[in-house]
Amino acid sequence: MKKNRFAISLFLVMMLLLTALVLGGCEDPEPAEPPPDDPEEAVFERNIKVGIVDTYTGPPTVYTYDALDAFELALKEINEEGIHGVEMEFVTRDEEFAPDQALSWARELVTREEVDVLCGFMSSASALAVSEYVREEQVPMITWAAQSEQITGEAGHSYVFSVVPNTRISGRAAANFLAELPYTRYALVGSDFEFGHAIITRFWDTFQELRPDAEVVLETYWPVGEADFTPYISSIRGADPEVVVAAPGGADQIPLTKAIGDAELTDEMEVYLHIGTDHAALSALGDEAPEGMYGSSSYHYYYPETEENLAFAEMFYEEYERYPNFVGYNGYITAHLIAEAFREAGSLDGEAFAEALSGLTIDSPVGPITMREYDNQLIHPFFIGKTAEHPDKPYLISTDITMLDGEKIMPPVEEIMEVRGE
Repeated sequence: MKKNRFAISLFLVMMLLLTALVLGGCEDPEPAEPPPDDPEEAVFERNIKVGIVDTYTGPPTVYTYDALDAFELALKEINEEGIHGVEMEFVTRDEEFAPDQALSWARELVTREEVDVLCGFMSSASALAVSEYVREEQVPMITWAAQSEQITGEAGHSYVFSVVPNTRISGRAAANFLAELPYTRYALVGSDFEFGHAIITRFWDTFQELRPDAEVVLETYWPVGEADFTPYISSIRGADPEVVVAAPGGADQIPLTKAIGDAELTDEMEVYLHIGTDHAALSALGDEAPEGMYGSSSYHYYYPETEENLAFAEMFYEEYERYPNFVGYNGYITAHLIAEAFREAGSLDGEAFAEALSGLTIDSPVGPITMREYDNQLIHPFFIGKTAEHPDKPYLISTDITMLDGEKIMPPVEEIMEVRGE
């Protein structure tokens, strides 16, 4: 009898549960909350998460830690105000300057950490490898140091962005500046890999248009990691140019700069060194850097002498007891571009973020900067000056600086369309 009562009770419970499920299924589902028409009214349900993939071992760290520190410094400013009710946070991965490792970390950050945006990348090869992945996954990424023109050129797409002047821009900038000087005999030298060749090629292609009277008296390249620049200095002297345009890459930057100083080459001819006036290299060399050498940089902590730039430089110094180099500055503006794009998008959706970032203009320590809509390449001023001593510094700085208009040195959109086959 007890067994029958148990069976009847169980049957009744099952019927009640089934009835509840059926009735519940018949009710109209609660409609999803539509996104607000005005992005300013949006309220995010969680923090924004940024994944940073970069090189945190070896020589590149002179740049990569500046970028990371400046990014974190910017977050302190950003999170005071917040973004649609939440904050921005980040996680990092060390790709050890290896493209396969960068791709592996990018996948892990997207699939397991569920980051909203990827950024970083000192290595162009790593940036290009990850760019293909994020195109498939529709996850935005921003490069702040990799300078290959392929990133926003041939391999460009709507989810990849760059805040650093690429080789195409840098070569054009050098040509525009040097075309104003009264020289026609040029030696073109650089590191024997994509970066060195691209800078020289873009320089000379543009320079020929501006100065068809000029000629190349020497073009030579050295292996990456060259330990002895003496033979190359001798070749330059033997060719007797009026101007040397040099494009060293990565680890070659500091030893070549020192070799130019040791040889006192600037006493015999004009020398233009790509990224030659960046703070990282000049401060590392101290009094071993050559005076009177032309050089470029996309940022100087001491120029322009505007309230905004000097305030950023001092804020960075107070936090880290050093001044930021150009990649440090890039890390800072990257954080602010991400924050403003999410504010504009009013959504955590990757496509909405990418659309908001493309064409976006924000204020920066050096003035307004714009992410060009067609190729997602940042329009930014470029600085060229000449090295000289400063009474208050134990290293050379850039002087007589010319600030080139970012719009004027950008390659025409038609040129990028052509390389993309569009």
